[in-house]
Amino acid sequence: MEDFLNKVSSYFRYFITFTLGIFFFLFQQLKPLLKRPVTAIALLGLLVSSLIFVILTLRAMLGLTPV
Repeated sequence: MEDFLNKVSSYFRYFITFTLGIFFFLFQQLKPLLKRPVTAIALLGLLVSSLIFVILTLRAMLGLTPV
């Protein structure tokens, strides 16, 4: 049982490391675009609209509220 818990925790640590690595890479790629206000506003708008799209899609798929 102890061996099983060690393996499960190592997979969880791998998942966290992998996810943080992806976010770090994406931030490094977008960092030069944030220096100009116009592209920063465009990226912020893209991020907000993507988040709203995901939220509305999940609500419709799960039937939480009528859309």
